[in-house]
Amino acid sequence: MQKYGSAKWQGGIKDGQGSISAESGVLKDAPYGFKARFEGGPGTNPEELVGAAHAGCFSMALSLFLGEAKMVAESIATKATVTVDKDDSGFTITAVHLDVKVRVPGADKAAVEKALQTAKAGCPVSKLLKAEITMDATVET
Repeated sequence: MQKYGSAKWQGGIKDGQGSISAESGVLKDAPYGFKARFEGGPGTNPEELVGAAHAGCFSMALSLFLGEAKMVAESIATKATVTVDKDDSGFTITAVHLDVKVRVPGADKAAVEKALQTAKAGCPVSKLLKAEITMDATVET
């Protein structure tokens, strides 16, 4: 399986502008640029897209691992906060923190915790990232 995203860019780093698209079309020519990335301006940026991808991937993986343990989540809500730091070589994604709220009525909390840790380590986006991945989870049973 292969999926793709694409980007177009025109101009310099600070005065230029670009657009990002996804194969599915759900993201089509979304604007991005320096101001959106580093100054809170309008548009998207690669880091928030990584965060969205990680949150989505983790949530699906958690559903899988819960299912393998004969549990079904009533709800899974995940926020992935991506940290970007500047070092001598430029900017680096250094960490991703997952805030997870999962509701699994009647479940064994320890079994849910095991599924959370397995999903954190095992989702494909987690495997891709070299950054430290931390997590806080609220489990409702």
